[in-house]
Order: sequence, then structure tokens, then C-alpha cells
Amino acid sequence: MRSAARSATRAEFRARVVAGFGRRSLVQDERGHVWEATRRGRKGDVVVGDQVLVSESAGQVSIEAIEPRTTLLFRADAFRSKALASDVDLAIIVFASRPQPNRWFIWKALVAASAAGIEALVLRNKCDLEEGAAEADAMLRQIAELGWRTLAVSAKAQPETTRSALMRLISGRNSLLVGQSGMGKSTLLNLLVPDARARTQEYSERLNLGRQTTTATRWFPLPEGGAVVDTPGFREFGLAHLGPTEIAATFPEFRPLLGKCRFLDCRHLAEPGCAIREALEAGRVAADRYDFFRSCTSGTVR
Repeated sequence: MRSAARSATRAEFRARVVAGFGRRSLVQDERGHVWEATRRGRKGDVVVGDQVLVSESAGQVSIEAIEPRTTLLFRADAFRSKALASDVDLAIIVFASRPQPNRWFIWKALVAASAAGIEALVLRNKCDLEEGAAEADAMLRQIAELGWRTLAVSAKAQPETTRSALMRLISGRNSLLVGQSGMGKSTLLNLLVPDARARTQEYSERLNLGRQTTTATRWFPLPEGGAVVDTPGFREFGLAHLGPTEIAATFPEFRPLLGKCRFLDCRHLAEPGCAIREALEAGRVAADRYDFFRSCTSGTVR
């Protein structure tokens, strides 16, 4: 009788993970209500963006199961992999001319997004700044020539124009903002999600994160449909979770050459008859891009 009574009061529903830390997550149901939930039985397998099956009984909320993910974006170093978010279909990689951007960070984020099957947009912010403008323009132009979508904006100087341009691209989509610290990512987030600061504070208080909120990923549903996912600024975007073959497949300039090397298991480093190295020598592959590839496959950090 007691067991039957407990099951009668137990409610199950589906929700989206909008923030998390350790075994504790905040999940938002279809009505917009946010619950604090604990993963039942396991630790560390829940990611922001996950759609989950949740049970609620006597005020206790538990995540029972994770529904199949459409995508999962990782960054990883030699010691561990970090899942940034799931169910994202657009990665917006933000950089600016100041502070001086790390070109390889941008390229690594593009590799990670491509390997995860996620479309990428490289966004140059602070385009009103004259300092470093020529270098930033050249970076954006090279990325565009390789086939990725690009956009130049100034979130502070032209907020309405910036918001309008971005909303045309992200409305109805689940978009993730990623970039190094100081590139204006928070300004962009506040343009797209006007109450983001208030919700960030609420999430932090609910999870009792304190200062650790700066290391947390957060999911913000948009009234227009879709969502914006904010990630913390970090210095390095590691690719240790990807092998050389997977990395090579994400290079647009490599794709026409893959499968044309003398050896099927060619790693495109020192093997004879390598089609990619021949293209490099002929000037059809840029030297800086090949150096970047070698660094990624050898684990060098820059």
C-alpha cells in the first residue's frame, strides 16, 4: 500500500537542462518553470542542453534519463574532455581586434564544431575599433575564403544593427556563443537575451555557485524560438578528443585531397606520396594552415 501511494504522488515530465554544476542541474519544463534536479544514480553525464526525463515526488526532483542528443560539442586537453553543450546546431565563434585574438583558438573551435556536425559562424566584434583592424579583417577574410560563414559587427557602437543581423541568423535555432575572454561575448548575449544577467544570477543562486558561475555554461530560451547558449571565456580550445583523420576531415582545403595519398593510412605528416603535402608545396594549401594541422595532430598548444 505504501509503495502504491508513493508511486501515485510521483510525477514525471520532460525538461531541458539550462544550467548545471556537478550532480546538480537546473531544468526548465515546457511551461517555463525551473526546477533544481539531481541526477539519479550517476554523476557527470548530464550536459547543458540535454532534454531529460524528470521525476518529482514530495518536492524532490530527479533526472531519470537523458533523451538522445542531436549534437554534442566537446573541448578537450590531454587530461580530460569537457562537454560544452548538447543539441546545438550553430556555434558562433566570437573574436575582436582587441584584446589580440588567438587565430588558432578560432580555428580549433571551427574544427571542434565541424567534427560534431555543428554549423559555425565566425563573428568579428568591435569592428569600430581601428587598432588591430587590418589583422582582424585579414583573419575574417581568410576564414570566409575557406568557406565558413562570417559576420562583422559592433555590439556596443551599433547594438540595434548587431541584434537585427544576428536574430536573422539565429531565430529558431539553438546557438552557442564561444570565445576568449574580453571579446565582447557578454555584450552580445545581453543584446540577444535582455534578461540574461538576471537569469544568470538566479541560476547561480539556485545552484549556490557563487564565483564559480563564471565557469558555467547556461541555456537561454528565446521568445522567437530556439535558444542562446553562453559559455565561459577560456584561453584554449583543446582537440585531444579527436584523432588525425577526424581533424583532417574538418579542413575544407583538405577534403578534395583526402583519399588521394599513396597510403590509405597517411597521417599527412612525413609519409611519401601525401596529396596534402604535395598541395602544400604547390601553394594550394596555406603554410599557416598546415602548421596548425601539424600542431593539432601532435598535441602542441599555441
